[in-house]
Amino acid sequence: MNIRQEGRVRLIIRVISALVLVLGMTVSRVQAASGDEVKLNYRLKWLFNTSVAGDILAAESGFFSRAGLDVRVKEGGPEKDAIKELELGYADFGVASADQVIRALEKGADVVVLAQVFQINPMQWIYRADQPEIITLRDLKKRQIGVTFGGNDETIMNTLLARAGLDVRDVDITSVRFDFAPFLKKRVEIWPVYRNSQGVILEDKLAREGEAVRFFNPADFGVSFVANSVVTSGRMTEKHPDRVKAFITALLAAWEFAMDPANEVRVLAEVKKKDKGKRDDIRRKQLAVTRVLVKPGPDIKVGTIDTEAWKQTEAIMLKEEQIKKPVHVHTRLVGAGQQP
Repeated sequence: MNIRQEGRVRLIIRVISALVLVLGMTVSRVQAASGDEVKLNYRLKWLFNTSVAGDILAAESGFFSRAGLDVRVKEGGPEKDAIKELELGYADFGVASADQVIRALEKGADVVVLAQVFQINPMQWIYRADQPEIITLRDLKKRQIGVTFGGNDETIMNTLLARAGLDVRDVDITSVRFDFAPFLKKRVEIWPVYRNSQGVILEDKLAREGEAVRFFNPADFGVSFVANSVVTSGRMTEKHPDRVKAFITALLAAWEFAMDPANEVRVLAEVKKKDKGKRDDIRRKQLAVTRVLVKPGPDIKVGTIDTEAWKQTEAIMLKEEQIKKPVHVHTRLVGAGQQP
């Protein structure tokens, strides 16, 4: 082989090497765009149960994988904070209540809201049907009411009392914990519950003892304190908008599927794999209640963000001095489908 031929061979090798490099980069971009190599962590607010049916379905029934995403859905709990995990890089997406979002914004956190899971806050109060019905807020006067000091229910109850022209001296407030004994033993008349979890369990327990119950829903009296929503960081929405879109589109599709009564059998089967500690009939009742809270009307899309409810939540927290200054939370609602 002469010098000219060697030069041609070297040139061909360089061209081929360049083409291989370009092809490899192109394949990597395509894989990243399709999500083939994208691994994401999604931190829930609470444990696996019927109230997170859509989140479970998204992972277990292929909604994420069909979107090209490899998402690890992780349980939450009292010691878990999705927003902190976003800041530390341990989570890419998470679930947080409105008060968590607002407090985090006051501290300078880079958090945005992509979707509002619950249109109606599950935090309500249960009381026996043989007690006077709460028809107006003035009917709370002189009643025994349980609240979790420092919890959302205390903030909500203070707001309800203020609307009624009452204060804590006009009612009998009792501090509550996870033990339902004071309510079951009739030492506390009106007890705070999550309507689609403890509410179902307590209603079933009392029904077996021949007692009927009612639920006191703050939203019926004009107090819309936003509950769980899907969040991520502003950095994520800026750097990976396609990834964010793929994630939230798949997640909300899973929630729509989970909330459709026609899919109940499949949904309950998937939930049961994660939540084996309850009776089948309890899970079925919990799912029915969850549907009403997540999708209260057929024309309401799952995940719709109620902007006015978020503004009201911030206003309540300001009045209750849970935050010291406005955070303008409405500017951090970036999900599609906001109600004005």
